Amino acid sequence: LLSLSRSISQSSTDSYSSAASYTDSSDDETSPRDKQQKNSKGNADFCIKNIKQADFGRREIEIAEQEMPALMALRKRAQGEKPLAGAKIVGCTHITAQTAVLMETLSALGAQCRWAACNIYSTQNEVAAALAEGGFSVFAWKGESEDDFWWCIDRCVNVEGWQPNMILDDGGDLTHWIYKKYPNMFKKIKGIVEESVTGVHRLYQLSKAGKLCVPAMNVNDSVTKQKFDNLYCCRESILDGLKRTTDVMFGGKQVVVCGYGEVGKGCSAALKAMGSIVYVTEIDPICALQACMDGFRLVKLNEVIRQVDIVITCTGNKNVVVREYMDRMKNGCIVCNMGHSNTEIDVASLRTPELTWERVRSQVDHVIWPDGKRIVLLAEGRLLNLSCSTVPTFVLSITATTQALALIELYNAPEGRYKQDVYLLPKKMGMIALCCLSSIKRSVLCNKPSI
Repeated sequence: LLSLSRSISQSSTDSYSSAASYTDSSDDETSPRDKQQKNSKGNADFCIKNIKQADFGRREIEIAEQEMPALMALRKRAQGEKPLAGAKIVGCTHITAQTAVLMETLSALGAQCRWAACNIYSTQNEVAAALAEGGFSVFAWKGESEDDFWWCIDRCVNVEGWQPNMILDDGGDLTHWIYKKYPNMFKKIKGIVEESVTGVHRLYQLSKAGKLCVPAMNVNDSVTKQKFDNLYCCRESILDGLKRTTDVMFGGKQVVVCGYGEVGKGCSAALKAMGSIVYVTEIDPICALQACMDGFRLVKLNEVIRQVDIVITCTGNKNVVVREYMDRMKNGCIVCNMGHSNTEIDVASLRTPELTWERVRSQVDHVIWPDGKRIVLLAEGRLLNLSCSTVPTFVLSITATTQALALIELYNAPEGRYKQDVYLLPKKMGMIALCCLSSIKRSVLCNKPSI
């Protein structure tokens, strides 16, 4: 009876979570790299879990379209002009229904696209199947290994008779791979669009070292990305991710949020509203002051690490929560990451002989110490919301539109407008993205010269 209840619990969890993609158990164990698949038109230039899931993925994309008015408006208004005609875009982002709407919009605007996933756990297999069926060259599946991850990126980039002239990146791994393996490609690449704090940091490092070969657009620090995606998206999805993975009750729980940027602000506000006692760690004095003014207690991590029930990283930095802190956590402490990079939690330090790993359910592991103490690690330290749940489609509509506008700007910019440096997205473009949301918002925002 106990094993039956566990089986029912596991199956209900997987079916309830849209991040746990529809799967065919008969071929679950076979690596997509070992399969020969073709879509209905005979095209085989893709590598996904199961092309038979395409119909399911198409339905999810159609649902996403309804909640992405900005991107759909851009597609409708610009597809006649084809501002991306001749663009060959190689992308490395989360492959979800929302990304699919972006990819199909770029295609409608004239671009050719090849795509890989920036996170090994966030791919929706059925959406990848729908894209492959639609003729896109997609190389991604949920649960890739590290080797699979780099193999998929290489398959996107290294193809005979096709060379990218634009990069859309999320985290900087695609840019890093081209720079490392195919540096000559940058001779034909017109620009890079990067949407994450981790990727932007890597671009600034290249620029500082004089190694950035092309102009790059920093979408992460645009007003639309910071104030909408990072803040409001995370404010809703942090609760969703924690609930789906742990069934935890938030009221009365002591939580420490590491970092009080826009992501940290969203997470802290959501948990406070649910009755949690929220502590904040922050090294930036302005963000720290904001945390105090918002009513949160500012602490050092080592002051509260023994007593908190949940630890959430939101910094985009590395080694924020190291082994020393995890050794001192109390039994049952939940540890997760909401920043892009998977290096904020030092997961590698937990893979030692004296610690036992126990898989509880999808994306949930118990890490057990010799004395029996255990912590609950979510998504192996990777991005919680996109690995374990979903994110609000409406908010992503604004970010995706901003990315599309950045690609159009860099691709069509006259020679000399942008040098080999990192540029902030012009605020005007962010306002255009907002103006695309609906006719009501266009009348409110676009007719006011002060905006």
